[in-house]
Order: sequence, then structure tokens, then C-alpha cells
Amino acid sequence: MSLFTSAKSPEDIEAENKSSQNMRINMFFFSTFVVFCIVIVRLAFIQFMDAPSLTEEETSQNTKQIPLPPSRGNILDAAGVKLAYSKPVESLYITLMKDYSKATEKGKKNRPEIENIAEQMAAAFKKFENHSVPSMTAAEVLEAMDLESKQDQGYVHRRIKKDLNQKEIQYFMEHKSDFPGIEIIEETVRQYDPDTVAVQTVGYVKSFKSTEILKVYDKARAESTEGTAAPGDTYTKDELVGFDGVELSFQDELRGKNGYKVMSVSSANIPEEVEDIVAPDKGNDVWLTINKDVQLKTEQAIKDQLLWLHSHPVSGKTHPEAVTGYAVAMEVDTGNIVAMASIPDYDTNIWGTGSASTADFNKLNGNYQNGAITPLSSGKSKHKFDSAVLLGSTIKPLSVLVGLNEKLITTTTTYNDTGITYFGKEQKPVRNSQGHPYGYFRTPADAIEHSSNVFMVDMIGNKLYKKYGDDGIGIWDHYMTDFGLGVATEIDLPKEWLGGKEYIHSKERNSKVGSPQAALVYGSFGQMGRYTPLQLAQYTATLANEGARIKPQIVSKITDASGKVIKQNKREVLNTVKFDASYWKLIRKGMNTNVSEAFAGFPYDFARKTGTSQQDSGKDGLIDNGVFIAYAPRNNPKLAVAVVIPEGGFGAYSAAPIARKIFDAYDQAYGLDGVPKKQPQNQDAIGETAGKQASKKQQ
Repeated sequence: MSLFTSAKSPEDIEAENKSSQNMRINMFFFSTFVVFCIVIVRLAFIQFMDAPSLTEEETSQNTKQIPLPPSRGNILDAAGVKLAYSKPVESLYITLMKDYSKATEKGKKNRPEIENIAEQMAAAFKKFENHSVPSMTAAEVLEAMDLESKQDQGYVHRRIKKDLNQKEIQYFMEHKSDFPGIEIIEETVRQYDPDTVAVQTVGYVKSFKSTEILKVYDKARAESTEGTAAPGDTYTKDELVGFDGVELSFQDELRGKNGYKVMSVSSANIPEEVEDIVAPDKGNDVWLTINKDVQLKTEQAIKDQLLWLHSHPVSGKTHPEAVTGYAVAMEVDTGNIVAMASIPDYDTNIWGTGSASTADFNKLNGNYQNGAITPLSSGKSKHKFDSAVLLGSTIKPLSVLVGLNEKLITTTTTYNDTGITYFGKEQKPVRNSQGHPYGYFRTPADAIEHSSNVFMVDMIGNKLYKKYGDDGIGIWDHYMTDFGLGVATEIDLPKEWLGGKEYIHSKERNSKVGSPQAALVYGSFGQMGRYTPLQLAQYTATLANEGARIKPQIVSKITDASGKVIKQNKREVLNTVKFDASYWKLIRKGMNTNVSEAFAGFPYDFARKTGTSQQDSGKDGLIDNGVFIAYAPRNNPKLAVAVVIPEGGFGAYSAAPIARKIFDAYDQAYGLDGVPKKQPQNQDAIGETAGKQASKKQQ
């Protein structure tokens, strides 16, 4: 039997191989066709669908947005007088059209060219210089050019000189071809009322690059450096920004919004062409509650009174050490601050271009902040006393209120004042001013009127300690806080100092107070708390409002560039203290200190309290500070005033005369009875001339 096997012939095998090869070739061409179809479809999609966005992306990669700072808004007084405004000036800028850095061969090659340009600019500045301002040197011009791009990107134009004079403008316009990349650009300098109206309150500006110490600009600084800020929010290093006062606290409203210039740039960051310009938005105008006329009369009253204290004996001696003074006038019903004075003051125009010269700054002698709200860098008396003095007897209306509310006394409590009392195991003595015995008091109102220290010690301080022991400190602090003493007034101004609560430290080791009992005893007649004049004014207004503590308003409204009101401030009650109506009636009656000399002929009945706080000067012992608070009229309060004269002696003679002039000025402008009193024009002129003469004498 034979076996049969099927074997393929060579021809069959060759045919199969050809067939397989053809199939692979067909698959290759088919795959290639599919790929080409996909590519063609994708290209078509990109061409018709993605082209606009890709074009925009490509354009953005080759263009840069250069910020254009806006014109800063105005700060106006209550009547619309401009206290701060922006003045247009012409400045010289240059855009670097080549790489001038030393880091590249190209930069080294171009260096002599730019150095020659800098020398020509310096020569022009020297030729046309204003001799009151030193001209720029070639080295200073090169520094301003920032050739290594350490301050700005290469495409950003550099400011060479701000506020060109007319001859400089004419020269650079005529020789523009000699200075590649230069532009004359209009920008602004900040101007302030030459009458120096409430300068520490209005504040001042600096260039943005000089704000490193202000944390409020940290976010803007980081975003501007990293390039993450929106074009309208980007700060430039030379832009003028608020550094103190209203200029700082209302920076966002005053600034407006940046514009920007869209510039095409090369791969080396060299500018090529301006593609577009978006104009900046002008800042809003901020209207203060301060009245220029009342403010200037307040400032002049302080200057005049300081001169008077230097030459007129009070209690047997003059007070040449009194060289500073502070006053705040606050409307009782609205909280509006109509005057806020801190003397000595200065001319804020030294910062108008963004920086003050070293010589100008040194003239301030450490006095450039607002003494009405902070004792820091705001003037010192001869013994280095600042504006936050111990409040002295001005605390006594509140001391009596504490005693009444704590049931330590009643509205009919009687007392025999012998001029001296004692407290503690050691029986430490406390005396009235000059040891006066005031005799029989029919009610606590008499103790306020006669400013009895011994009444406050026996009937308030000692009794509060006996009732609460060491916890009496917390009780006392609660009342102080309710009346705005030792806490923020919440005014819209920066750098407000909260006050010094000396009584709080009574339990600390090496305390000068000695004990909680001593703290309450001395606190009861005003020797345990240091507060600012603004806190005293708010406290006085709280007494006038019978317990309603009002936020002091320094700004009444904000308007846009067209004059439209975009924000209006209103009366704001921070807290309310509820006391029996009879308590308020007694306090109002007791605030009747004798200031007949200062207020002779004053046509209104008014509530007032003098204070003479004693402060340790060291080798010269205890020195008297003058303090005075008042509100008028007594039964329909309109205005509250606080005045502080460090080292001024008795408040009745040093501080009260200033308050009288403030009330008179307010009565003229607004009317303490709601009817403004108008002075004849010639009397205004006479008063203005006399004020200027007195000011010149003091200077």
C-alpha cells in the first residue's frame, strides 16, 4: 500500500507570495490615504475654526502691555476747596531701541553710543537748569536708563526726568532725532493747598517704589513684579501712591485705573511698534468733612496760644516749654470732623514729585505724622511729651457715671471736701489741685464742677476696689472702652494709636502704680490713662449723645470724574451705653468748670471740663499738661471739642482759649444754633492778616 502526500509546486508558491505582497502594498497605500485624510481634515479645522484664537495667542506672545498711570483724584474740603490735586507736567522718557547691556557682545558694542546720548542729555539739563534744583549728571541719566533691565523689562520706557521746564521741552522736541527712543510724556505731580490745611490728616504721596515699609501694598507689589495683575491694576515703580493720611486710606478711590500701551516686541524684548493704546481712568474725588476756614482758625488759635504761653505768666510762671498743640472738633450728631489740628505742621508739597529731599525731610525734625491720632513722630514738647498725655480731670464726668451705675453713689450723695484724703494700708495722701478744700457738695455734680480729686478717690476709686477687689480693674476698663478710651475710634485714617491703659499694668512686677487699688484711685481722677485728642473728642461727643458712641467721619462723600456721588457716608453708631436719664442730667449740670476768662461773652450755655494732668519729666519733676473738653450748646449739643497742650499748665488757661476760638469759627460757618453767622469781609481780612503775622513771628 502506498501513501499519497499533497505537495505545492514552485509555481503555486510563487503565486501565493505575489498575492500576499500585493495585499501588503494595498494596506500600506490605504493606511497612507487614511493618515493623509486625517491630516487634511485637521488642517482644515485649524484653518477655519482655530485660526482666530491661534492668531491672537501668537500676537500676545509678540506684544507687551505697558501700564499708563491714571490722573489721581482730588481731595477737597467740605465746601469743595481743593486741598490736594494733580498738576500736569511734561517728563522725558526713553525707550531702549537696542541692547545696551554689558552682558552681550552686541550690548558692549552699543554701549559707547548710549553713554554719548547720556552725556548730551546731561549737558542739556545743565544748560537749561533751574538753579533751585540740581541738574542731572551723565551718571544719573545712565542710572535712570536702567541699561541692564534690573528695574524694568527691556521694552518698558524709562523716565529720565520729571517736570521739564519749557526750555528743556523745546530743546528735546527740536533735537528728537539726536536721541533715539525719547518721548515727552504728560504726567502729574501732587500739589497741596499752600495754606497747609490739615496737612497731617490729608497726608502725602510717594512713588510706588518707595513704599516697601507699607504692608498695605504687599499684594500689589507682588502682582506687579510677577506680572499677574490685570493691566488696569498694575502699578509702575514711579507712580504716585498714598503714603499717609487720607491719601493712603483712600488710595483705591483716588488712584483710578491704569491704562496701557500695547507694544510689539522682538524676541530680544526690544520694542518695535505701538499696536494699541487704552486710556487710563481718572481717580475719584474724596470730599472731607473738614472745613478749611474752621481748620485754619483752629491751627492759628493753637499757634497764637503757644506764643501767649511763652510770654504770659500762668500761676506765677510762663510756659516756654509748650511748643506743640492739638485739637479736634467733631459734630455731635453726625460724627463729622470739621477740624483736626496738629501743630507744628509742615508743607506736604515737599513730597509732590514722589520723594522729599534729605534736607527737606530733616527740617521736619521727626514731626510728620498726625498728632491728633498718634503720639508717634508727631511732635514733642521740650521735655519730650507727646500728644497722648494723661487726660487729667476730664475723666471726672465718666468717673461719676461709673459710680452712679455701680451704685457706689446716687444723684443726691453729699460729701465734705477737705482738700485731702488717704488710701491703702500705707495711707497714701491724695490732694486736690493746690490743696484746695471745696467744702460741702450737695450732689456729685458739685464734685465735677470743682474738679475734686478727693471726692473721686473716696467715692469712686476706693469704693470700686472695695466692691470688686482686683477685678475692679476689668470693670473700670469696660467703662473706658464703652466711651472710646483705649480702643480704636474707627476713623478712616491709618496709623491710629489705641491709647495707653496705665491701670492695666498695675499687677505687673515693678509697676509704678503699686497695686490695683492704687490704679483705681489714681484712675478715678485721670492719672491712669493716656489717650489721643481724637479719642477725647469722641469721648466728649459720647457724653453729649448720652451714651451713643459715634464713628468719627473724616470723609463725607466720594464723587467720580463727572461729579456723580458714588458713596455717601452717614452717621454710624459704634455702641450705646444705657444709663438712667437722671445720671446724664447730673453730668450735664456738673460740666460747668469756671473758664470765664476764655469764654467771656460766649452767647451759648455749654458743657465743659478742664484737665491738668501731671507728667513726670525726670529731673524737673512733675509738669502740668493742659487738657480741655467741651460741647455746645449744653442742652442741644452740636459740636464737641478736645484740646491738648503738652506742658501748657492749667487747661483753663492753656487749652480753653483755643476751644473758644474753635466754637466761634464753627458758629460763623455753620451756627451752633443752626444759623451761620457771617462776619463783615473787612474783619475777615484783618483776622487773616493778623494770623499770618503771628505765624511768621512763631516761625
